[in-house]
Amino acid sequence: MSSRIIRKVLFAAALIAATLPAMFCNSPSADDSGSKEPQPTSAWLNVYDTSARYVGMDVCRGCHPGIYETFIKTGMGQSFGMATRQKSAADFTPGNALVYDSVLDFYYKPYFSGDTFYIMEYRLKGRDTIHKLVQRIDYVVGSGQHTNSHIFDVNGYLYQAPITFYTQKQRWDLAPGFEKGASSRFRRTIQLECMTCHNGYPKFDAGSENHYGHVMTGIDCERCHGPGSLHVYARQNNPPVDTSKTPDYTIVNPLRLSAELQNNICQRCHLQGIAVLNDGKTFYDFRPGMKLSEVMNVFMPEYEGAQDKMIMASHVERMKKSRCYMESGELSCINCHKPHVSVKYTPRTQYLTACAGCHSGAGKTMCTESMQARNAKNDDCITCHMMRNSSIDIPHVAVTDHFIRRRPVAEGEAAKITAFLGMKCYNNPAPDAITTARGFMEFYERYAPSPGLLDSALRYIGLQASTEATQKQNRDYIRVYYLRRQYDSVTHYAAALQPAAITDAWTAYRIGEAYFQQDNAQAALPWYERAVTIWDNAPDFINKYGTCLLALNRIAEAKKVFESLLNKTPGNVSAYTNLGFIAMQEGNLTMAYDYMMKASHYDPDYEQNLINLAVLHYRQHNLDKAKAVLEHLINHHPDNERARAMLLDLSGM
Repeated sequence: MSSRIIRKVLFAAALIAATLPAMFCNSPSADDSGSKEPQPTSAWLNVYDTSARYVGMDVCRGCHPGIYETFIKTGMGQSFGMATRQKSAADFTPGNALVYDSVLDFYYKPYFSGDTFYIMEYRLKGRDTIHKLVQRIDYVVGSGQHTNSHIFDVNGYLYQAPITFYTQKQRWDLAPGFEKGASSRFRRTIQLECMTCHNGYPKFDAGSENHYGHVMTGIDCERCHGPGSLHVYARQNNPPVDTSKTPDYTIVNPLRLSAELQNNICQRCHLQGIAVLNDGKTFYDFRPGMKLSEVMNVFMPEYEGAQDKMIMASHVERMKKSRCYMESGELSCINCHKPHVSVKYTPRTQYLTACAGCHSGAGKTMCTESMQARNAKNDDCITCHMMRNSSIDIPHVAVTDHFIRRRPVAEGEAAKITAFLGMKCYNNPAPDAITTARGFMEFYERYAPSPGLLDSALRYIGLQASTEATQKQNRDYIRVYYLRRQYDSVTHYAAALQPAAITDAWTAYRIGEAYFQQDNAQAALPWYERAVTIWDNAPDFINKYGTCLLALNRIAEAKKVFESLLNKTPGNVSAYTNLGFIAMQEGNLTMAYDYMMKASHYDPDYEQNLINLAVLHYRQHNLDKAKAVLEHLINHHPDNERARAMLLDLSGM
């Protein structure tokens, strides 16, 4: 889908791509440094008034039922829902509802049992099923115009399932970003960046990456109009406003905003790129009527060649490449789109009329194509100048390319990316140096770990040398050297810091991990502990804290950490693996085997658990079973030298 998100397949053509462990693929995080810039103002009262609250779409419906009834049928209104038969657009007929991941050797079968949606993962050996895992699905993401993706809830932690239904092709396949061996199976976290574009604002646990108290079902009115409490109070307690004569300033009306501010609303979600939050900001902080750059800066990699390559949900980026946008100074998404009406019910003439508004009449640029050629395309501007194009982050999908060109690149023409040119911020022409550095680091960390990106990040960090910037730079230097695996440099910058002074969980974690990688678990522990204090509902951080306790031989404390982790996230493979190791060290081989089998149930290929299981079989003098486990491990992880060495030792016995 995508929290959170551009898929790394977008960048594979230009830069070396690799899959990072899930715990290292983080969303941007804010610190509490705040901003010293003057507070902006707006005539619209609900933009900067912090007392303005969101009231929910049902309240809006009470006074605007007609708009509600059309909006709820749009892609936005249908963007997120419960996993019911009515919500799903998928085909479940036998023979179609089956996906095989040929790299990881898993089959996936989606099905309903009664009114409950499940996805079954299984593996075959000959005719025998040697692995089976069934996961209940709780939510369907997507209106069904392009895709349905699937989310499940584990005690409030949200994860994406590994298969998606692609409605245009009427086929099931691996979810975007799960292809070519990159599947995280049932462990992809649904983070706030992703959720706040595919849905209304949820109740989010700020001490986590993906823990939610409540989620909405669909993008709602207030995402484009801003929080409605001031408007509701004013209309309940004051005479109505005649909006044909004057605006009702208690709530934003996007039609009355400048084209720039209109586009800022849309590009919050339709400028899909590398979002770098400003210090002190969260994904909740943008409100219609603001410039998006007040909250975040969104970068895109720029390439030479392959102008037809596009991301499915980056319509604003494509539009901003167009002469229509650059020369008009007033082109806005809502010149063509009526957000309250689904594109399925929008007449084609609406779009053509928008084109004619600038390209017909005296003194205006007219179409120069011959009438014969125009008639061959039904005299349709969109067909010629905004061709439908396949997206490179979402397979099996074609969408209208909003890069308006006189002669769009034909399919396959100039298809190769020939050079990486740099990073461009599409919602701010002049982002500061540290923000730009963070854009390079985000790009490296999420999608394309090319060392040159980190070289660029270091150069930009060094450009900002004010006292305030220097205070921020420790965090950024720690991050860039951590990504370069220069752990001695990380600990150098951490030497002047105290854990209690750090408010960013990822910074604390990175320092802890740097010490741990230098075999200094004692120095790592307070930093891991600080990370868990800031994010007390982040399973990966909790697991690492427990692992550090285990390395320090603080067994009883480590065991409590892993047991509490299982209470939070039943099925946590790392917790089962670590508890199995502890039980084996304590000589309780029966309990150790039970934990290891539970870990294998959730992930039959988890490397550390397989190593531990082979050791357990060896201790029980089951050499054939130990060999079989190691052979299985090497088959799925051929680069594991430790397993090869263990198998060689066993073969010599």
